Amino acid sequence: MPGLGWKLDDPGDFLFYAMLGVIIGGRLGYTFFYSFDSLVEDPLFMFKINQGGMSFHGGFLGVMAVSWWYGRKKGFGFWGVTDFIVPMVPLGLMFGRIGNFIGGELWGRHSDVSWAMIFPNALEYQGWKSESLYQLYLAGALNDEARHPSQLYQAALEGLALFIILWLFSSKQRPRAAVSGLFLLGYGIFRSVVEQFREPDEQLSYIAFDWLTMGQLLSMPMLIAGGILLWWAYKNGNGKNPA
Repeated sequence: MPGLGWKLDDPGDFLFYAMLGVIIGGRLGYTFFYSFDSLVEDPLFMFKINQGGMSFHGGFLGVMAVSWWYGRKKGFGFWGVTDFIVPMVPLGLMFGRIGNFIGGELWGRHSDVSWAMIFPNALEYQGWKSESLYQLYLAGALNDEARHPSQLYQAALEGLALFIILWLFSSKQRPRAAVSGLFLLGYGIFRSVVEQFREPDEQLSYIAFDWLTMGQLLSMPMLIAGGILLWWAYKNGNGKNPA
């Protein structure tokens, strides 16, 4: 989105601070959203990066904080930063989910669909021994352990599909904050859908109703905020971003 006042060096500078926001916010988010009990038991848990991981929603909040600070520092304004960066965010999400798939982590729920896969890490997590898994697989004894490759679902929806939608949407003149609103709305919808196929975190399981997961709960404010932001952007219609 050219014309927003960004100079040649600004994206690189912002990227450095945004990565700090992702790492710090992501770890804090995982600790508070998904492993708060561990933090209560051990206040140093958040620094033990070999235990647990990072949360997208925490990283998102970290980047939003950096966007506010950078936009104020450079005079772009908060929406001047977020509208500029969000069209590219889904690509990062896509490659991140592909990395989850390759690493055999964040697997999906059990399924008998023809493309369901067996994730050895999921079995070892339950106490199975790695040396016996291959022989059990050859004997067909692991068929009931096949799962949705939900990481690829997320890569396709939160990643590729959302990237295409935002890229096309932002290629034309839009009111300020509209692109950011569409990102929030799109991610909230896609994440909520994929959570129906993703195995909930063991330490939390379902938050309520035997189907609501923490991922869905954290995505609901994004979905609602995105819809409100789009409505607000088009209602006011001022400060349009040039194409």
